[in-house]
Amino acid sequence: MRWHKFISVLLHPVVQPTVGVILYLFLIPTTLQRMQQYAILSIVFVATYLIPVLLLVFLKALKLIKNYQVHSIKERKIPLILMILIFYILGTIFSKLHQVRDLSFLFYGTALALFLVYLLFIIKFKASLHLLSMGCAIGFVLILTLLYSTYVLPIICILLLLSGLLASSRLYLKAHTTKEVYVGFFLGFLSQFLIYYLL
Repeated sequence: MRWHKFISVLLHPVVQPTVGVILYLFLIPTTLQRMQQYAILSIVFVATYLIPVLLLVFLKALKLIKNYQVHSIKERKIPLILMILIFYILGTIFSKLHQVRDLSFLFYGTALALFLVYLLFIIKFKASLHLLSMGCAIGFVLILTLLYSTYVLPIICILLLLSGLLASSRLYLKAHTTKEVYVGFFLGFLSQFLIYYLL
């Protein structure tokens, strides 16, 4: 039980954008100075980690959510709307910065995937955001391969292994059904490519 909770916390969706940016800066040759790289990482970390965490604390204080896991669809709506907005804004910012324009694929793609998850709430379907974030990460790394012919097979293998561990943990904890796990993963994965081909 502790192992499954540990994996779920370690690979939490709010951690993935920062990891995605670190992978990008590690894999892709850049002319950005070290301080510029730190500035980008800091912006992403604050926007996609600190702000959502503070929002959850605020919502819990107002008794709009029962706990920080936000299990129900009703509890997920406000945080999800905020995340869609944050990812869209970050995508727009990065799309205007030539040196890191590729990061816009990650953030626009994730915003699209989250929007599709929100639409699924209409039919009372709760796709896994954990697996959505893993799908986004794998899709984004594959897009970088298309753009730069970078050798990423070891990274893809690690991400796939982590996705499998995370999926089994979410199922073990009864946080999601098998269908919710698969739908989350493929929404994240396919949204990255849809944005890549549209932009």
